[in-house]
Parts: sequence; structure tokens; C-alpha cells
Amino acid sequence: MSSSPLFAPLTLPNGAVLPNRLCKAALEENLSAPGQVPGKDLFSLYQAWAKGGVGLVLTGNVMVSPAAMTGPGGVVLQAGSDLAPFREWAKAGKPAGGHLFMQINHPGRQMFAAMGEQAVAPSPVPVDLGQHSKLLAQPRALEESEIREIIARFATTAALAEEAGFTGVQVHAAHGYLISQFLSPLVNKRTDQWGGSRENRARFLLEAVKAVRAKVSRGFCVSVKLNSADFQKGGFDFEDAKWVAGQLNTLGLDLLELSGGNYESPAMQGQTDDTSTSKREAYFIDFARQIAEVTSVPIMVTGGIYRLATAEAALTKDAKGFGVEVLGIGRAMAYVPDLPNQWRAGRMTEVNLPEVTWKNRTMAGMATMALAKRQLNLAASGKPAAWKASPLLTVIRDQMKTQKLTKRYKAWRASGA
Repeated sequence: MSSSPLFAPLTLPNGAVLPNRLCKAALEENLSAPGQVPGKDLFSLYQAWAKGGVGLVLTGNVMVSPAAMTGPGGVVLQAGSDLAPFREWAKAGKPAGGHLFMQINHPGRQMFAAMGEQAVAPSPVPVDLGQHSKLLAQPRALEESEIREIIARFATTAALAEEAGFTGVQVHAAHGYLISQFLSPLVNKRTDQWGGSRENRARFLLEAVKAVRAKVSRGFCVSVKLNSADFQKGGFDFEDAKWVAGQLNTLGLDLLELSGGNYESPAMQGQTDDTSTSKREAYFIDFARQIAEVTSVPIMVTGGIYRLATAEAALTKDAKGFGVEVLGIGRAMAYVPDLPNQWRAGRMTEVNLPEVTWKNRTMAGMATMALAKRQLNLAASGKPAAWKASPLLTVIRDQMKTQKLTKRYKAWRASGA
């Protein structure tokens, strides 16, 4: 099995070498220690992944601002942060001979109201989750000076990640978070230089990548996670993504990950339509091959890959010689942290992940995330996966834990953080 294309090395544009084509994709852990820093749970979890056989490990969201969190158990890295726990995280999470990238992010309007912070966005357009919309904060539009400050925060966080021992960062511009909101004509209603035309809507992302690249060394990898589409009528679409990829091609990028969806249309969980998972995988991969035509940056695809045969087929080039270079594995590695090693040995060629089939798409998405987080908790404790966990009970447990973490987060903010 070691002759599989999955285990061939890849040299990135800056000369960094991935020992194979498999990446532990970003997952929302919510496992920070008090003070929103990495602690023993994250160290233990990432050590398991680092030994699991991937060539690249991507962290879950690390936030660039303490006032803007995707969840109350998230990690923040900003000017003045104590780098000691981040150095320990980098040491634990870097695969032997491989790489560890920190995913850096700002949630924009996708922030829970219970956390008590003012959400911000390109425009004051709230997230529409139907009867569940009040779970998220009502955003206000960012001022020009605030946009510049957030871009600077991305660059600062990236520089600190390099100082702490990470080998790269991934700027999160997908899944409906702040940069994705700027890209979307449904959310970005601005009439200044940050909105309107495709060029203006992409300005935040392009400026953030430039700022990051200018603050880190050339040997430090810079990547972007971009939606292939938002899967919403009138939103960021395939042609937009292809154009943005072309623009990023000139900015010193080392890896471009393609995904899709947001909180309103969670394609990353297979919740957008009635197509099968295998068709959705092919959908992302086919589009990735088209993206590869307009960029020399290696393409990574993440989204539901948990079969060895699907993974190997995904690396097949099209008739023109274009294709995907790296595959991100997310939920499957929450359940089986050493899945790449299993594949290399010819074992566990398919992971049958539990599926939540509730009719309410928002609740099904919440349950899918809660089940994944439960697995991360178990893996962090060295315990086996709970393959038959109840989605309903898991959501209830997750909500109770989130309430405790929210109290902790608010106390931390009240202390002057």
C-alpha cells in the first residue's frame, strides 16, 4: 500500500516538502485551557494525529481577536499572548518529517449571541437559521479602520505562529466566516472599496494574504481555505472562486484548500441537498480540477473523504493533466486518529461514519458537529470512539458543556482580556 499515490511526497512552492498527500483537516475542537490557550487536551489530541500517518496537520480555528470567537472553548493568539503553550502545542502536533499549519480565523457574524460580544460583518446582515436565528448575534457593519485592524491581526497571529514553531498558517476564507462574508454578495452590501464588484469583495482576503506573507519568512508556508461555492442562490459561486484562485496565484501562496458552504448551507457536512456523499465528493474534486487550470498553487480538497478508494481516485489527474494534490480528512480522523497508518498497512479501507438524518437541517448540522466534538474529547483522553452515540443526547451534553465554557469565557473577558 505504500506505493499508493497517497504516500508520494509533494514539494510546495516555497520548497517545503509534505511527505505524503494526506492532511488532518481542521476540526472545531473547543478544547482550550482557561485563558483561551492550548492545554493538555489539545496536546494529547494532536500528538495522536501527529503519529497517525499524515504529512500535514491543520489545527482547528485559532482566533485573531479575543472578542471574536467561533465558540467559547476556542484558542486565541494575538500580540501579548504567552507563547509557551503554543510552543508545546507545535511540538506535540508536528508529524515526524511533516508539517503543522495553524488555521487562523475571525468569525464575523457567525458568533453565538450567548457569548455577549458585538458581532461584526461587512454589512449588518444577520445569519438566517430560521427559528434558530436568535442563537447568533446581530452584526453591525465594520468601519474602514476596523477592517485594517483585523487584517493586521491576521498578520500578527501568523508571525506569532511561526515564532511558536508551527510551519505554516491557513487563512480561513470559507464556511461563512468573516473573509467569506466579504466575498459573498449576499452578506457584503458595502458600497465602498470593500464591497460591490468582485474585485472589491475579494480585497479583504487578498490584503490579508499579502499582510501575512510580508510578516513571515519565505520558508514558512501560507495557505488559504476557500469555498468552491457557498451553495446559496446569488451567493459566492464557482466562477467567483475560480477568479479568486487566479488572483491568489500571484501572492506567494503554498497551498489552496477548497471546501464549501456556511452555517446557512453547511455543504461541509453534506447538508445542502439530496445528493449522495460520493457525488458531493466528486463535485468538489471535479471543481478542484478546474481551479487547478488557473493556478500553479497545489490544490487540497476536504469534504467527506473516508474511503481509501475515494481518496486514491481523487488524486487522479484529468485529461488535461490537472488535479488535486492533497486530501484533507476531517471527521474520519476524529473517529480513527491513525487512519492514514491503517490505510498504509492495507487495513480499515472504509470508515462508516454515523449520519444524522434529522429533517431540520440546522439541528442536524448541530448534531453532526456535536458528535465530532465528542469524538475529539474521547481521543484527547485516549479513549476509543463512541460509534453508536445518541445524536440527541450528544447535542444536550454539548450544550451543557458550551454553557460552562461560555461562563468561563465571559469571566475571562470581564477580567480585562
